Amino acid sequence: MSLEMDADQQRALARLSELVDRHGRPLRRARGIYLHGRPGRGKTMVLDRFYGSVASDRKRRFHFHDFFARLHRAAHEFGSIDQGIDHLLGRARLVCFDEFHVHDIGDAMLIARLLDALFARHILLVVTSNYPPAGLLPNPLFHERFEPAIAKIVERLDVLAVDGEVDYRTRAPRDRTAGFGAGRYVVDQAASAASVVDVRIGAHTLRAIAVDGAAITVDFAALCGAATSAADYVELAGRFRCWTLCSVPPLREVPADWAMRFVNLVDVLYDADLALTVHARVPLPDLVAQVTAVPDLMRAHSRLGELSQNRAVPVGQSS
Repeated sequence: MSLEMDADQQRALARLSELVDRHGRPLRRARGIYLHGRPGRGKTMVLDRFYGSVASDRKRRFHFHDFFARLHRAAHEFGSIDQGIDHLLGRARLVCFDEFHVHDIGDAMLIARLLDALFARHILLVVTSNYPPAGLLPNPLFHERFEPAIAKIVERLDVLAVDGEVDYRTRAPRDRTAGFGAGRYVVDQAASAASVVDVRIGAHTLRAIAVDGAAITVDFAALCGAATSAADYVELAGRFRCWTLCSVPPLREVPADWAMRFVNLVDVLYDADLALTVHARVPLPDLVAQVTAVPDLMRAHSRLGELSQNRAVPVGQSS
């Protein structure tokens, strides 16, 4: 980020600098840090600056969706979740966890076991999240079951807000010649094309519109309307480097689980820094308007705002 850091970012980075010794190595038995704030406030930037400054090969940085995809693979390979956690942590003395969130009770139980393993080994933990600890797993049906894990987070980590007034994605967009920022958000009314290519995802088959080498074009309903998971998107992101998602409707018009899958897809492609072009029926503000009960939707909105925004074109004309 080229902009001058705001007060919250400076305070967080100064506190993170206290987690390493004068040689840049992680301190033993130091309290970890939990950074939280709204999307686009610079939490990941602060985390990456800190992580890059740590002079150790015993550090690990994970993104939420990628970690759990890897954990399930490791658990299958080594025979249990606990052994999978052991494999992923290895000899780490520092673990940085970006975009920590808990919406699903199944994930919550896995996260509780992960936290137990981290704290038992006295591994230094740094977390970024859009939620303060008390806001994790907000579903009132399940929140109480995660409260012991929340108590451990508050006990072991210093909680700092990085939540300035500016969404920095509106001030310093990504390089639009490569990666995620090279994508576009195009408003058009083109009808969905017929699916013509079968793409395997684990035990599932995705009906894509087109596959051209490392590029995939897929209809919103075919991808987000099917029983796909964030782990499926992680797998696909490893195979396809350029994405086009067609016929995206206003999200208020589709079931909440379709919209949640769309959020997960944007998360995965953003973290992997892969180009995404979205063909939607409405401009970006209208895409997310009047949508309720979809966690993290505003993060997806902030990230899609980094794409070049193309004005609507008449049906039948090139976009």
